[in-house]
Amino acid sequence: MIVLLAGLPGTGKSTLARELASRTAGRVLSKDEIRHAIFLPDEIEYSTRQDDYCLQIMLETAGHFLTRNPSRAIFLDGRPFSRRYQIENVIAAAASLLQPWRILECVCSDETARGRIARDEGTGAHPAGNRDYQLYLEVKARFEAIVHAKTVIDTERALETCVQQALAAVR
Repeated sequence: MIVLLAGLPGTGKSTLARELASRTAGRVLSKDEIRHAIFLPDEIEYSTRQDDYCLQIMLETAGHFLTRNPSRAIFLDGRPFSRRYQIENVIAAAASLLQPWRILECVCSDETARGRIARDEGTGAHPAGNRDYQLYLEVKARFEAIVHAKTVIDTERALETCVQQALAAVR
């Protein structure tokens, strides 16, 4: 199964993806980690073109893993999936691999997201160098509503509650 984690920066997608992967023997594929693995620091653009390229690598990698173990869950992380075409690309890839898909949309208040982003900026905990509250606001302004079936996870709630809701959605 391919599980797409959607949501604005700072809404808890990575935290949820890591926890789900550990409980399902799944695998997280992170756009930010892939970007840093294949591009040198001076080559990183944080552009839509580069994001799309990294997502294509993520989907090819998911195909590789799922060919070897079709029952494994692959969690796609590191992109807000704020544009419909991005989600359509994942759904098409899942169909070509004969895999089911799920969308988990992480949400929280602006204040919570701002606090999480500031905390990560202060500690350098997040690999995306362009991730700040201004980016959050820009992505929020252009976020296209997700029209496919999805499960909305309110990450203001306790992590365990979020994990249980997500596990129910992917079973």
